[in-house]
Amino acid sequence: MTQKAILTFNQVAIHLGGREILSPTSFDVGRGEFVCIVGPSGCGKTTLLRAATGLLSASAGEVRREGELVTRPSREVAFVFQDYGRALLPWRTVEGNISLALEAAAVPAGERPARISDVLAKVGLSKHSHKFPAQLSGGMQQRVQIARCLAQKPEVLMMDEPFGALDALTRQSLQDELARLVRDDGLTVLFVTHDLEEAIYLGDRVIALQANPGPGRPSLARMIDVQIPRPRDQLSTKEHPEFVKLRRELFAFIEQSHD
Repeated sequence: MTQKAILTFNQVAIHLGGREILSPTSFDVGRGEFVCIVGPSGCGKTTLLRAATGLLSASAGEVRREGELVTRPSREVAFVFQDYGRALLPWRTVEGNISLALEAAAVPAGERPARISDVLAKVGLSKHSHKFPAQLSGGMQQRVQIARCLAQKPEVLMMDEPFGALDALTRQSLQDELARLVRDDGLTVLFVTHDLEEAIYLGDRVIALQANPGPGRPSLARMIDVQIPRPRDQLSTKEHPEFVKLRRELFAFIEQSHD
């Protein structure tokens, strides 16, 4: 990681219900970097993301964003949830849901239509602005949630398995769309996923966590740089020798971590 760090995790540990979920963990995330977090269920992926956002306090250690201690959520950080259905307000239209982020940020009413139009164009939903969530497919609903986050103009995008509930073709389409948006807007992304191929395809770096940390078994078990050229392609990239090697390495890690 050669970019200047925008996020710094310094010996972050998290205990919940008397159990150690995350042992002391340290790493940096560079500005404009796309970092994916993988690992078995229960290893603390989502917990780490929530601590980075300020939605959860670390039991020990600290998270800093641009040198400032993270103690609460910030408008500079947007969070995309997996459950897009619950993330959207069913009584608001697409543009109404996006407007919610602008209202919370106290953006003047006169400036909102242009901001909403801009992000809808970015995610390909300009023709659906007056529809309600129930009238949209799952993939389109997730696009609305992403558009709402982009409307905040955040520096950092936190994503918790955002494509996990989508079918394979929709997921691949949104992966490519996300990669384009991140490149165009210069966003920093911390992305949690169970899908090893997704992590390698999207990430500049993949961080692998293991469950049940303890003496001699730290939470952070692997940190892998993805040296695969961009832009990436769903077919040729996944046939790249480096992609195949990393997939085998991560798969072996996940199998071992279940032992």
